[in-house]
Amino acid sequence: MKEHKPKKVFMEGAITPSFIADSIAKHQTKTDIGAHDIFLGQVRADVIEGKKVAAIEYSTYNEMADAVFHEIREDTFSKFELSCLHIYHSLGKVNAGEVSLFVFVSSAHRQMAFDACRYLVERVKKDAPVWGKEIFEDESHQWKINT
Repeated sequence: MKEHKPKKVFMEGAITPSFIADSIAKHQTKTDIGAHDIFLGQVRADVIEGKKVAAIEYSTYNEMADAVFHEIREDTFSKFELSCLHIYHSLGKVNAGEVSLFVFVSSAHRQMAFDACRYLVERVKKDAPVWGKEIFEDESHQWKINT
């Protein structure tokens, strides 16, 4: 199996629609691709114990996280026939309604793209050492519990 070089995953703040659009546009020249699948994780304005979430502040231990994300990428490439794979995750404050996770996979056929994207998102949510602090409208906060 071909080893891929580590990629930059983390971005400060929200992942913007223009960044997502630019990422998609860059793939138009890759004519061996027949399918893309994209997952966008958006911050919800959940109400928890009567308080509304205004934002999530994401943090990580970069060195450890970079290694884990690289391992997740390599595992995904080994399980699925992909042309390319991209993961972007926010650090810092991301407001409700903004995107904090952008996963983008490409392959020759749609089923492979669908399966790889789901696998990748589930691995990120399960294994990536990224923590979120929910910030409520009243400025109180608590650590987010993933479900």
